[in-house]
This record gives sequence, C-alpha cells and structure tokens, in this order.
Amino acid sequence: MSKSTKTVKSQARQERAAALLRQQQAAERRRNIMVVGAVVVAMALIVGVLFFINASRDSSDDIDAAPAGASEWGLTIGDADAPHEVVIYEDFLCSYCGQLERESGKDLNRLAEAGKVQVEYRPFNLLDNEYSIGAANAFAVLLEESGPEVAKKFHDLVFEDQPSESSGLPGSDWLLEKAVEAGADEDAVKAGIEGLEKQEWVDGATKAAGDAGVNSTPIILLDGEVFQDGRTIEEMTENLVAELE
Repeated sequence: MSKSTKTVKSQARQERAAALLRQQQAAERRRNIMVVGAVVVAMALIVGVLFFINASRDSSDDIDAAPAGASEWGLTIGDADAPHEVVIYEDFLCSYCGQLERESGKDLNRLAEAGKVQVEYRPFNLLDNEYSIGAANAFAVLLEESGPEVAKKFHDLVFEDQPSESSGLPGSDWLLEKAVEAGADEDAVKAGIEGLEKQEWVDGATKAAGDAGVNSTPIILLDGEVFQDGRTIEEMTENLVAELE
C-alpha cells in the first residue's frame, strides 16, 4: 500500500471518528436539555403549589371577619338558617381565585340551594391593577342596578373566562359584555361600569378586607375559621364540600 493511500485512509478514519464524536456530543446536549427542561417544569410545579399554600396561610391566624350575610361588601347565596356558612375573599384577577371558583362554584351553588350552607363572596382589589378595580366595580354596579342574581352570574362568567395576568388585560368594554351576558340591561349599567361609579365601594371592600386581616387570596372561611384543609385547590375544594355535605 502506498504512503498516499495510507494517508487517505487515515484521514478518512479521523473524519469518521470526528463525525461520531460530534454526534455523541449532540446527543448528550439533547439529553442535558431534556433533563434541565424536566427539572424546570418540576420546580415550577413545586413553586406553584408552595406559593398557593403560603399565599393561603399568610392571613390564617389573624382574620377577624364579619360572618356571612353580615357584610355590606359582598354577595350572599343560601339560607341564613343554614347549618354552615362560607365566606370567600377573592380578587377577580387572582388565578387561584379563578381556579377555586371553577372547582367549587357548582357544588357551593348546589349546597346553598339545598339549604346546607350560606355562602358570601367578597371580591376586593388585592392586586391593585385596573382590571381588579374595574371588575370589582362592575360587580358592585350590577349588585345595585341589576340585583344579586345577575351580579352572581357576572361573578361566575368573569371567573369562567378569567384573563391571564401575563397577557393584555381587557377593559370596560369586555366587562360590559359580561354584564349583559349575565342578564344586565346595557343602558342601565354602561355608565357605571365605564365610569367606575362604584370606586368607593371597591375601596371600602378593600379596606374592610384589610381591616379583617386578609392580605392574600383566595381566603376561605368555614363557620368563621380559615379553611386550609388541602395542599392544592382541588384537595381543598373536595374537603370543603365533604364538610358541607
């Protein structure tokens, strides 16, 4: 075999070895990326659960709130003579509040209709942004102009279609659409929703929540005591409903 032939074969082997090494390195990078991605997702889930638990417990020891049906800053469903009462403090933009409503709303409505619980929803402006203020204002407008049934339907619809805190938040036009969808007369509520005519109500509800010791959402009170039985919203809802059944 000539020297030139040996050189060519040697170069070919080196090139194949280099190509194999590059493939191995690329595969290793892909594995590393997948591992890092899995760790990030797992950490995000853990942080989310811990955030929910900590947020719910921030106010747990010092809440002194009026019982269901005894506040001017909310909407009550169910019989005052029911054996249990539930109070829920919420912000219309709080994602955990939205999850709580979606998990618990139907059951609480059912139990209230069955005479097993009186429930009072107390929205306020915790997150201090235009949407939280605007949605609470619209809720108060409907309470006065359209009545509690329409206000409750609005409450449910707004949480059902809750916007994301990380996206562009809708304004008064969207809130007005939800109000009309809930059964409000547009002419009767348009000015109040667009002009924030119930801003003082929102401020009053927010102050009352703060005075009661509420500094996070959602806060659930069962028979006057903070309810925290569960590590997640789903578990809390299941356990709450079991207590009320």
